[in-house]
Amino acid sequence: MTEEFWRWTESRWTSPDIDWKSGDIITAGCDVGSVSTQAVVMVDGQLYCYANMRTGSDSPDSAMRAINWALEGTGMTLDDIQYSVGTGYGRVNVPFAQRAITEIACHARGANFIYGSTVRTVLDMGGQDCKAIHCDERGKVVSFLMNDKCAAGTGRGMEVFADLLNVPITQIGELSLQVDEEPEPVSSTCVVFAKSEASALLRSGWPKEKVIAAYCSAMAHRVVTLLERIGMEEDFAITGGIAKNIGVVSRLEKELGVKALQTDYDTQLAGAIGAALFAKALVEKQRKGK
Repeated sequence: MTEEFWRWTESRWTSPDIDWKSGDIITAGCDVGSVSTQAVVMVDGQLYCYANMRTGSDSPDSAMRAINWALEGTGMTLDDIQYSVGTGYGRVNVPFAQRAITEIACHARGANFIYGSTVRTVLDMGGQDCKAIHCDERGKVVSFLMNDKCAAGTGRGMEVFADLLNVPITQIGELSLQVDEEPEPVSSTCVVFAKSEASALLRSGWPKEKVIAAYCSAMAHRVVTLLERIGMEEDFAITGGIAKNIGVVSRLEKELGVKALQTDYDTQLAGAIGAALFAKALVEKQRKGK
């Protein structure tokens, strides 16, 4: 069986400190992205359990598989969840969600939870697009810009490179830093062009780490131009899978002259967490209306 270098680690987790049966408001958020799907359950606004897995060819099925895996072993069923919100590009196809909310709003709200209320600029580096978001102290979107013309500079582009170079995707970032001097960035206008350019560089004798460094540098620069257009306002935080790539993040920080905030939460969960928090607010609103 051939090794799938692009395949990142799927995960699930349950809080050992929360007894969901004594919770007042139980909500769920499901972020169906182009590359990954996250389902989280929150009890009274605290993260209780989650699953983070690859999106399949079918959005409703991906959403169901994620929430079922998140709930595995908890004793909780979908019937115990009072309200669910779907987000991400497949947000209207989450079978158990009562409402769909855009990923821009959910990532801002989720970043506020993950990184704290000081966050003002959020960069969501997703599977097939990048979003630069300004938000206020409550995690409410003030303005945003989106770059979705191509998968280059996104998670999917990084998967393509992992396969091309036969390097596990989890090692790409570290490997890209093992160069004596920073190479010129590859052309990152398109994954196809970047891929053919990288192949040519390998044939000309460039070592893998130098090619990866050139691609990570190109990704970082592409994102910096997006942030420069919207304007950088501190504190700065990154959400999405690319936030786990030290090669891209360190180059981004260097070019911006700003350090990104750190978190113990999985950065891919931001959208789903934001969705679950919106669900909690909707339950509270319903109760007040009674």
